[in-house]
Amino acid sequence: MNDNQKDTLIEAHDIWAAVSLLTRLKVPVDHSRAGTRANNATWAYPIVGALIGAMSGIIFIGLNLMGLTTGFSAAVTLLVLIAITGGMHEDGLADCADGFWGGQNSMRRLEIMKDSSIGVYGACALILFLIAEWSLFELLISKNPIFTLAGIGAISRLPMVIAMRIVPNSRNNGLSATVGKPQLISVYIAIITTFIIALICFGISGLLITLVGLLFSLPVFLVAKAKIGGQTGDVLGASQKFAEIAALSTALIL
Repeated sequence: MNDNQKDTLIEAHDIWAAVSLLTRLKVPVDHSRAGTRANNATWAYPIVGALIGAMSGIIFIGLNLMGLTTGFSAAVTLLVLIAITGGMHEDGLADCADGFWGGQNSMRRLEIMKDSSIGVYGACALILFLIAEWSLFELLISKNPIFTLAGIGAISRLPMVIAMRIVPNSRNNGLSATVGKPQLISVYIAIITTFIIALICFGISGLLITLVGLLFSLPVFLVAKAKIGGQTGDVLGASQKFAEIAALSTALIL
């Protein structure tokens, strides 16, 4: 691969690269090419989030039309959503909860976060967030689930892109460090793309919903900076869950 291809501002293939990284979906991705452009491809994260959300919304409507209860439809949709992403964001949330409050120093916290087992802090955080998500999903049937979840999917992935640019890596061999620091233009494109998707899905209130999502992800990065000196893939995953809950709550209220 030549340097010109590596330095291209955006490529259509970046979307496949982002899908490959953020989901378990099988897509026609050139892994060598995707690995080289991993940091530049972050501009496509909101687009992938919107696609994941739209797919979930279609499933939710389909289940409800089959006559299933709203609560059951919401639970199955949530399970499908977790299956699509491989539970990577939920895993990040649980690891952060265990590590941040289970270790006495940054090194020990990072060790705990890397451990595949789950502790009481992680279990409690995961259960509470899943209950909160399920209860919010139940309310979607009176809205437009496809547009709502598409908008939330895009908004909740934006904090990850911004943090990868401005928050230092706490370790140099994790997923976030492997992807690399996005170029500033990639971050700008991600922000603009997110606002466009939010406006399409929510109208002018999409701007407020986006800002709320960003605001509520901020404590995750502040705590991470204090506890482990920066961000990791787990921290990025946890930020997505915080932004998702906050943005979805705001969307339903508005």
